[in-house]
Amino acid sequence: MPTYEYKCQACDHEFELFQSITASAVRKCPDCGKLKVKRLIGIGAGVIFKGSGFYQTDYRSSAYQKDAAKDKAPAKSDKKSDKKSDSGKSTSKDKSSKKSD
Repeated sequence: MPTYEYKCQACDHEFELFQSITASAVRKCPDCGKLKVKRLIGIGAGVIFKGSGFYQTDYRSSAYQKDAAKDKAPAKSDKKSDKKSDSGKSTSKDKSSKKSD
């Protein structure tokens, strides 16, 4: 529901009312009681988004987006070092088969 601005042309009293869009305009001044109130054309209000981050990341800088893409990319590993480390390790299956021999 929007907030409307009004001004009495008889006493220059200005006030705001929180009304439904379908409600008719107020005609009677709450100050002087005369039927000289006109609805003013307001500038409107800015939209305020509140919540847990549904718009916070929408307009990030390009530098931030590039860094985020780097973080998401999988790290490249050295395959040679992985093979050497695997060959020196013995598994639990190897130990159990040696005990049964």
